[in-house]
Amino acid sequence: MSTILIIGASRGIGLALAQQYLDEGWRVIATARDATGLARLRALGAEAWTLDVAQPTSVSGLAWQLDGEKLDLALYVAGVLESAGADTPPTQEAFDRVMRTNVLGAMQVVPQVLPCVEAAAGVFGVLSSSMSLIGSVAGSNAWLYRVSKAALNMALSSARFDYPGATLVALDPGWVQTEMGGAGAPLTVQDSASGLRAVLASVTQADNGRLLHVDGRRADHW
Repeated sequence: MSTILIIGASRGIGLALAQQYLDEGWRVIATARDATGLARLRALGAEAWTLDVAQPTSVSGLAWQLDGEKLDLALYVAGVLESAGADTPPTQEAFDRVMRTNVLGAMQVVPQVLPCVEAAAGVFGVLSSSMSLIGSVAGSNAWLYRVSKAALNMALSSARFDYPGATLVALDPGWVQTEMGGAGAPLTVQDSASGLRAVLASVTQADNGRLLHVDGRRADHW
């Protein structure tokens, strides 16, 4: 049985991924910050662990929880949005909230989780965004969010050199009907999750360090 770890799975894309991988017969370990999220995951049949990626002390416990595990797939899905544009300077509170969750959390997770992914010659993915792409940036909306996802891409691409036994990819889930994406987004949560699963199933070593779109396209540039 294949094993997946999904970090940030209490709702939205993370929850949909947990459900779909369970339906495929995978063993799913999934994390949430609170009791409500944990209960939701356990009701699906997942192994639910408490984790708050914005708190370093919480992340530091992952290594011992994962001791001896081999992860065929591990996904960092946790993320938050700040929608203001470049005409509004971010507050320190907003900067800390977005960067701690979207970047620092992922960077702290990497050394805790990647040895278990390497043990299975598996894949580690972070949920990025097409809004992270510098070469094709189309506007200043969600300025801080764009910056955080670009930083996440760099963290991911850099980390691959220390974990040659795993394949590391950034994932663009598309514009999705979540609390973050809004009801007007063209993709349902289930469709995004299905697309991401198909993309992840197609990953090869040639994709190491790249951004992969939900429709299967590989980004030519960052």
